[in-house]
Order: sequence, then C-alpha cells, then structure tokens
Amino acid sequence: MSPKERAVSEFYKAFNELDAEKMVSLYHSQVEFTDPAFGTLKGEHAGNMWRMLCKNARDFSVECSGIKEDGNRVETKWEAHYTFSRSGRRVHNIIHASFEFEGDKVIRHIDQFNLHRWAKQALGFKGFLFGGTSFFQKGLQKQTHQLLTKFEQELKS
Repeated sequence: MSPKERAVSEFYKAFNELDAEKMVSLYHSQVEFTDPAFGTLKGEHAGNMWRMLCKNARDFSVECSGIKEDGNRVETKWEAHYTFSRSGRRVHNIIHASFEFEGDKVIRHIDQFNLHRWAKQALGFKGFLFGGTSFFQKGLQKQTHQLLTKFEQELKS
C-alpha cells in the first residue's frame, strides 16, 4: 500500500472510530471538500463538517474498499450505515470518493453518491418524491450549512 493509499485507509478507519481530529489531520489546511449534501466546503469548514458528523453520529459504521492510487489521486468506495437523526430512519449510503494530494496531505476530496437514493432512505416518502430534484439539493445544502454554522459558533464559545 502506497503512502497515499495508507492515508485514505487511515481516514476511513478514523471515521469508523468517530475520530474527527485524526481525519482532519490528514487534510491540507486549504483542503476543498465537495459532496451532494454539503456542496463545497474549504479549509477549516471542511474539517468542522467531519467534527460535526462524528459528534452527532448514531448507530454508525463505515466500510472502505477498493483503495487505488492513480498518480496524485486516490479513488475508493466507502459505505456508511447510520441512523439519520432527523427521521430516525436507517441509511446505507454508498459513496465514491476521490482524493487529491499536495505532498502527504489531502488538498481535494470529492464524495459522490446518489442523493435521491439517500433521500428515500433518510426521509421516506418525501425523499422519494423530491430527493432527485435540484430544489431539494439546494434546500438540503442550505440546511447543512446552517447546521455547520451553528456547530462552528458552538466551537468558538
């Protein structure tokens, strides 16, 4: 396993252990993270997202497989199993992740998953109806940004 592949493996091992500080330590200070639920977060905001997710996780586990390096990029598949706090519903999310490195730190991390599939699991019928729309995605990103802002304010106080 290459050093970059090892870093990605360590990232998901830390996530499974809900160790946000270990996860964040693998990120470059200017990291850019993107996914369907949060949109794009940069630097400290990306790290705080993982801190928030780890702090609020319920019935959580992560499995990572197929880590493969291609030049400066590492690709992997990971699966998250958890209870979505807003609805109490179980979610099994399947994610494709791409990591780009600057030196030994992650500078760009992109997670891709089927938002409609996630919404059906997390929200039930409402997710089934609206989870595939850009309107839903924009609303979800607005909510996640509000939650992250509140979490960051609590960190500072």
